[in-house]
Amino acid sequence: MSQVLPTIDDLTAQVVSKIGNPVSVMVVKATLESFGLREKDMLKDYGYNSLDSLSSFIYNKLKATDEEKLFNVKELEKKETLDKNIPVSGYLWVKAKLLFKFYPIGLFHLFPVLLQIVTIVFFGYSLWTFTEFNVMQSTAVVVGVMLGLIISGGYVQVLGKQASFYWNHKEYYKSKIVIKKLIKSGVYGICAVFVGLAVVNFLFSLFPFTFWFVTFMYSLLIGTLLLYTAPFHTIKQRWVISVVVLIATVLALFLKLHTSIHIYITHWLGISTAIGLSKLFLAYFLKPYVVSTEGEIRPKRLIVLYRNYFYFFYGALIYVFIFLDRILAWSADVTQTKKFLFLYEKDYEIGMDLAILVFFLLAGVMEYAIAAFSKFLDINQKKIQFLQTKQFNSQFYKMYWGHIALLFVSAMVAVVILYYIITEPWGYFSAFGEQLGALSIKVCVLGGVGYFFLTWAMLNTLYLFTLNKPHKALRALLISVVVNFIVGFILSRTISYEYSVVGMLVGSIVFLVLTLRDNYIFFKKLDYYYYAAY
Repeated sequence: MSQVLPTIDDLTAQVVSKIGNPVSVMVVKATLESFGLREKDMLKDYGYNSLDSLSSFIYNKLKATDEEKLFNVKELEKKETLDKNIPVSGYLWVKAKLLFKFYPIGLFHLFPVLLQIVTIVFFGYSLWTFTEFNVMQSTAVVVGVMLGLIISGGYVQVLGKQASFYWNHKEYYKSKIVIKKLIKSGVYGICAVFVGLAVVNFLFSLFPFTFWFVTFMYSLLIGTLLLYTAPFHTIKQRWVISVVVLIATVLALFLKLHTSIHIYITHWLGISTAIGLSKLFLAYFLKPYVVSTEGEIRPKRLIVLYRNYFYFFYGALIYVFIFLDRILAWSADVTQTKKFLFLYEKDYEIGMDLAILVFFLLAGVMEYAIAAFSKFLDINQKKIQFLQTKQFNSQFYKMYWGHIALLFVSAMVAVVILYYIITEPWGYFSAFGEQLGALSIKVCVLGGVGYFFLTWAMLNTLYLFTLNKPHKALRALLISVVVNFIVGFILSRTISYEYSVVGMLVGSIVFLVLTLRDNYIFFKKLDYYYYAAY
């Protein structure tokens, strides 16, 4: 029995279903070819001399049709959801729902950090710290954590960008491959960096071998943990991170309290447990999405690198920026460091650890701001007419400053919390049995202000990332790192080591000013950048 050919009306409807409103005749032709239509069959099947002629007929027919009827399948689904959930009069309610949903989510995902603070306060111990470490031990451990974050940071940033792209487009096999390859590359990257450091250390005898071994172990484990937990952001299962860190912390704490195992080993066993559980959870969640690999195309490595190298360098440099002032402070006092390049400085570190609470407490604002921005981009580009670009841009510019106002309010709350932690008997004194020193308070205040400006700047970069402008964010960050180093180095050497925090503060302000300028240009031409990105 011969197959019934679709009529021209059927073909027209199929073209609309697949591509919506066509932008050119060639798009219509390519779509017809994808349906299996051949040039040699045109005259016999449809009475047209060529596929070009049939394509022109269908294109002209569609251009004479009301645009409201030319939505493809995905556009119809989005329109239906939009019309059902977001009436024009309900924008304020939608914003409120987004705020109550995403602001607490941003704070909730700080649970792993909060858990470490709680265990330090009550037990003097966490999954990667111990209050009774001596100076050399503290230096090795903290440097290991820093390097683990810096080296894995670039891989985590690329993983989040590229794996999320494939995941959101339901290309689950490609997403799985990218996750697997980047985790492996990240682990290799950490090992490669430490091979290089080991060679340098051997040539110049900077630190004892045991120092670098301990540093390497913490760096490798912390970096690997970050790499294995990063995909849970992509697959929207971030609660897993809190669960695995909780289990690992409880195990490590049990070993510390009830066995005579060395503290290093309790840490390594705890972090390894978190890595193992993350790997198991990840395999479990991905399994239903990748049932068969038949016909699947593996993502090309060069394409992934080309698309994401800006994000890679940004992910590494942001941690360099955050930790640079610490290294400058630790290396400024030659009477303490003596023959070593740098040594852990307790009073400075306490001040910065308290200050970074400001950064953590502002995470909810960043979570909400980007969720609201992305949501209303999709809404407004459908609700606002093409010629009303000024209205489109103005709405988002006002929304941006609303988010910054929320950032200021949250910062004031964070300042109040920090004030009570520092001054009240139930705060720092109750936890550690001593008053916070004047130097630590000075560092905390300056560092807290710096972290506020850094958070604002990072929020600006998230807007730039949303519409695929990472090169602007990277340029601003690179300049800010240089400023951070120059100012921190000069002040820590000419005044006192704790003034390296001023380098971080000034660098954060520069980062903010540069990204604020880029965002101003960005919002003034948001319609252009939006359509260029998509």
